[in-house]
Amino acid sequence: MSESKKLFNIAKKVIPSGVNSPVRYFEPYPFFTKKANGAYIWDVDNNRYIDFCNGYGALLLGHKRKEILKSVSNQLSKGTLYCTPTESEIELSKLIIGNFPSIDKVRLMNTGGEATMTAIRLARGFTKKKKIIKFEGCYHGAHDSVLVKAGSGSAHNGISVSDGGLDEVSKNTLVVEYNNIEDLEKTIRKNKDVAGVIVEPILANMGLILPEKNFLYDLRKITKENNIPLIFDEVVTGFRVAPGGAQEYFGIKPDLTTMAKALSNGFTISAVGGRKEIMDLLSPVGKVYQASTFAGNPISVSAAISSIKIITKIKNKLYSKLEKYNLLFTTALDDISTDMRIPHQINFTASMFQIFFTNKPVTDYNSSKNANAKKFQKMFRTLLKKGIFIAPSQFEVVFLSDAHTESDLNKTLDAYHAALKSVKN
Repeated sequence: MSESKKLFNIAKKVIPSGVNSPVRYFEPYPFFTKKANGAYIWDVDNNRYIDFCNGYGALLLGHKRKEILKSVSNQLSKGTLYCTPTESEIELSKLIIGNFPSIDKVRLMNTGGEATMTAIRLARGFTKKKKIIKFEGCYHGAHDSVLVKAGSGSAHNGISVSDGGLDEVSKNTLVVEYNNIEDLEKTIRKNKDVAGVIVEPILANMGLILPEKNFLYDLRKITKENNIPLIFDEVVTGFRVAPGGAQEYFGIKPDLTTMAKALSNGFTISAVGGRKEIMDLLSPVGKVYQASTFAGNPISVSAAISSIKIITKIKNKLYSKLEKYNLLFTTALDDISTDMRIPHQINFTASMFQIFFTNKPVTDYNSSKNANAKKFQKMFRTLLKKGIFIAPSQFEVVFLSDAHTESDLNKTLDAYHAALKSVKN
């Protein structure tokens, strides 16, 4: 019996379902990790995998980036948690604001879910209205306001609305179809009590779904015309697709922005930022309450400062290299799938991609759900046997990092070739 199987059997006795997040489970059991470095991750049975899960997009710079570890190590020698303001929080806030022109002020938090929850509360506090509009398949964390037709593990496990969620809360969440401006306009016309619109500018929690031409532009135009704050959830895309996230990539300025993941390359931190008049509503000066013991903790802040400085230093090479790798890889993957006559769609942008087993374009929640998830699981298991680790769900994304080399990509392409053969058969 493998060490991972032994550990999973023990874990099930002390941890619900044996995992601390649903997305980590896959049949018959997940592998347990021992260590990671660069582009690689090792399990407790000493199997090495090329890692394309990359902390679900957090590890833009790869595992154990030396400069970041040095910065964190320096801070560790000074202490781990003060619960008082630090000068480094100011430095990090300035770095974020410098990369995101839509942000006048920023507050640091811990998780993406905490950031989106606060952004929604701010929108309601600013407008004095109740309803929030979200899009099908967008995942904004596991809190009641947004856990309605959400992506990520929620979609993977077939949970449209979570048990234990309050109907009184979810009834104020209006869900519209992603990439459907007409649906959005209709919903706004019918509801005069809309406090905000929250969206993943690039949907990275339903597989990868890209905004269609003018979708984000029209979304910004309509929300402005109706005086509705627009929230860009850039938990995945912030710093990953560009230093200024998807809003820089597409040239759109939202009213509020949330970010996490690549902000600190694997350390626990998030942020919400936006227009001064909205952000100043936060307590203690304002009446929108938000608080956290670990917010702005010096360990995560030092990691984030180091991450942004590295990105700034190498950005001209970093993003062009990852885009080049992604284009070469997905083009080859498309050719292999076409030669094998496997119905497929490949969505890709920047350093992210996903393959769907369907003959129809994947542009929204329904088209993603209609792809053949069983074939995806078969492909995933074969890739794992070949030493390639991607997220174990159709509704996640394959992430490239700065640590990946051309050699890694060639080995991965060979593994995909074998995996696609298994799907064909």
